[in-house]
Amino acid sequence: MLFSSIFFIFVFLPITAGVYYLMPENRMKMRNIWLLILSLIFYSWGEPVYVFLMIFSAAFNYFMAILIDREKDYSRKPKAALTFTVVINLLILGFFKYWGFLVGTINSITGLGIREVELALPIGISFYTFQALSYIFDVYHGKVKVQTDPIKVALYLAFFPQLIAGPIVNYADIQKQFDKRTVNAKKFGEGAERFILGLGKKVILANNFGAMFTEICALGDDRFSCLTAWVGIIGYTLQIYFDFSGYSDMAIGLARMFGFELKENFNYPYISKSITDFWRRWHISLGSWFRDYLYIPLGGNRCSRNRHIANIFIVWALTGLWHGASWNFVAWGVYYGLILILEKYVIGDKIAKMPAAIQHVYTLLIVIIGWTFFSITDTSEMFRYLGMMVGVGGDIANTTTLYFIKSNALLLIASIAACTPLPIEEFRKFEKEKPTIGLIALMCIFIVSVAYLVFGSYNPFLYFRF
Repeated sequence: MLFSSIFFIFVFLPITAGVYYLMPENRMKMRNIWLLILSLIFYSWGEPVYVFLMIFSAAFNYFMAILIDREKDYSRKPKAALTFTVVINLLILGFFKYWGFLVGTINSITGLGIREVELALPIGISFYTFQALSYIFDVYHGKVKVQTDPIKVALYLAFFPQLIAGPIVNYADIQKQFDKRTVNAKKFGEGAERFILGLGKKVILANNFGAMFTEICALGDDRFSCLTAWVGIIGYTLQIYFDFSGYSDMAIGLARMFGFELKENFNYPYISKSITDFWRRWHISLGSWFRDYLYIPLGGNRCSRNRHIANIFIVWALTGLWHGASWNFVAWGVYYGLILILEKYVIGDKIAKMPAAIQHVYTLLIVIIGWTFFSITDTSEMFRYLGMMVGVGGDIANTTTLYFIKSNALLLIASIAACTPLPIEEFRKFEKEKPTIGLIALMCIFIVSVAYLVFGSYNPFLYFRF
């Protein structure tokens, strides 16, 4: 079930919120149970069988966390229990997400012809597996108290606003909210506003750019050109930002409607002045997870230069692989690992001394080229597209280029502005001074978004596949 669907907006959400708000304020456990039931229904809507995998994950990690905590009470070091828990979680993730990729790679290298089993990827498995692992690690290191209520552990993993595409939530950030949280009309209104703004990002902006990029990728060689390739990948650059940050806005808004406060996942990454700065602003919850649970345990930067470089490459290769079972994602991760190493040890000081405008241009060029690796999974097509971007095998520009620029000019201008904090800051000021007009503006965004959902046909969520 998509947040940006008519059924979710006009049926699932009103029923969930209506029953939730009818429950007594002091019956938080009842509200938790209701949210858990609806979260499992939400998850099972598209792939009913995988809800049992979700339930198993919640039960398994609930019991293993208790076992790890008890062994600590007996003055033992529960490394065996921790290792077993991590291995089982990663094996489940690896089997469903990477088995076909592994077999295909072995077959291509050895020619063995091992039979590939095609399995549908359980939606959000990368996200809820990482949440489960963070809980287990934090219990092991004593950062959080073990949770003895299975409902809370299950809700932590299955909570529908952030279940299928994040943001990744650490248990430490949300544990107290299971017992006590503010649930009132003001919170609901704030959450609804955030949801509508995210819906607008997703439906009005991301979907249109996605349709444009798909159309450009389908062009024959006779209609392709260097500038058309750049227009296409710039469109994808905007699509993936508004798609994923819009989803995060909707997730944070939905959680707030039910009294939960989730951390921000994006901080205007396209205004960054370096790639290091970009990755502090993009998909913040994933970056924090890899930093806290992989990069720092490997030694972080408190080690020799060679070890530090190796740590960066390991983290970024795995970051790329986390996004998908394909070599293009690994290449994308290694690409960023290399650039971050260059910024750290070679060019970082030089970039910092450049004018701000040049820093922005440098960062955006690196990011846009990076999205080419990310967006095209077929290696030959990816190199064809990269070749077209540098003028190999085609004209610099043609009438097709002009068509795409003209037909999307207003959308491009509005979207570039929306990549900065200025529009939302101005909207907040205007909302305070003239709240009625601000409400009308929100309703207009909502109505236009719904109209797109009713009459449009292109409505994917890019991060569902991760």
